[in-house]
Amino acid sequence: MGAGGVDGWWWWTLSAAALASWLLDLLVRLVWRPRAVARRLRAQGVRGPPYRFFHGSLGEVRRLRAAGAGVTLDVNDHDFTPIAQPHFREWIPRYGRMFVSWFGPTPDVCVADLAVARQVLADRTGLFPKHRMNANLLRLLGEGLVLANGDDWHRHKKVVHPAFNTDKLKMMTATMAECARSMVSGWEARLAKQGKEGMVIELSGQFEELTADVISHTAFGSSYREGKQVYLPTKQNRRVWKLDKEVRSTLMRIIRTRLAAKGKAGYGHDLLGLMLEACAPERDGDPKLLSMDEIVDECKTFFFAGQETTSHLLTWAMFLLSTHPEWQDRLREEVLRECGGRDGLHRTPTHDMLNKLKQVNLFLLETLRLYSPLAQFRRWTRSPVQLGGITVPQDALLTIPIAMIHRDKEVWGDDAGEFNPLRFDIV
Repeated sequence: MGAGGVDGWWWWTLSAAALASWLLDLLVRLVWRPRAVARRLRAQGVRGPPYRFFHGSLGEVRRLRAAGAGVTLDVNDHDFTPIAQPHFREWIPRYGRMFVSWFGPTPDVCVADLAVARQVLADRTGLFPKHRMNANLLRLLGEGLVLANGDDWHRHKKVVHPAFNTDKLKMMTATMAECARSMVSGWEARLAKQGKEGMVIELSGQFEELTADVISHTAFGSSYREGKQVYLPTKQNRRVWKLDKEVRSTLMRIIRTRLAAKGKAGYGHDLLGLMLEACAPERDGDPKLLSMDEIVDECKTFFFAGQETTSHLLTWAMFLLSTHPEWQDRLREEVLRECGGRDGLHRTPTHDMLNKLKQVNLFLLETLRLYSPLAQFRRWTRSPVQLGGITVPQDALLTIPIAMIHRDKEVWGDDAGEFNPLRFDIV
């Protein structure tokens, strides 16, 4: 055999070995490991829908969601799980509060037991890192406090936490109230033009603008106009890559302006100012707590995560007020009493006034219970771990179905599906 023949033989041998290794790895990940994990969990009493090659349980989830897509809820029916989480609604009664389904070949352990869910969410040892997010969404949100894990999470928290202490929040109350007053004034002006015909207000969009306004003031201070503009969805910036590029460019422009304007008072007392102080080069030789890219990511996280969750809460709160007029009367009476009475309606609410609004707080807690901004949380296991007496394998997903737990009669009582803010009045 000539030299060329030997070289060709070795090339084919190596290629065949590489292909065999790849196929073996694929076989392990798609067949052997799922079956082995299912067998070990079944031996511990953990059941669930059967694993289907490659797709796992995703086909069954899609089928159940398609079946629930035509469901129409009554205005007084607050249980949206037949539409949003039909698989949990079907599988939890069948398999129990802890069961395993399959996200492709990855085991996905449902944690619908309140005590076990608390164990996962309260852990600070790094056993349950946050679930790895879709790359496009991660690019948009940035790896800020909400998505960071371990030491990075502690480092980000050390910088961001001071922006939310009581004294800082007291200073922000007047600004937040002014943003809300501006929105209501706009409604009144539009109503005056409409006259007796009245008008329809699309509250979801209005609250998105309001929360953008509030967060822009809170995060960027005097630069709020520039900070707010980039987050408002337009035809030009709806594509994720374009929006991400525009967001980063605008934030860097705001940061450079703030750095150039630094005076004796420092970088400012808003969130951006506190973060810039933490990464300042003149910190007496201390290592920077955050890099410039991390500051940009934190601003992105603060805005996108904060705006969506808060506008969601406000929208559903207005819906519940409209369907429960007795609570309109109840909350109006409390606000008028604690914020100065009818003659004081145009006074700016203070932080101390807001702390006295007990009924409002109960109402908002019940709104969050029924219409939580997130229907589920996801974590994954960094190593094999004991949960509720069960050994969960490494690299398994943990899904905590918040919407299901919030409607669990064993947790909330027989009226778990009903609107009842007084359930939080436990004093």
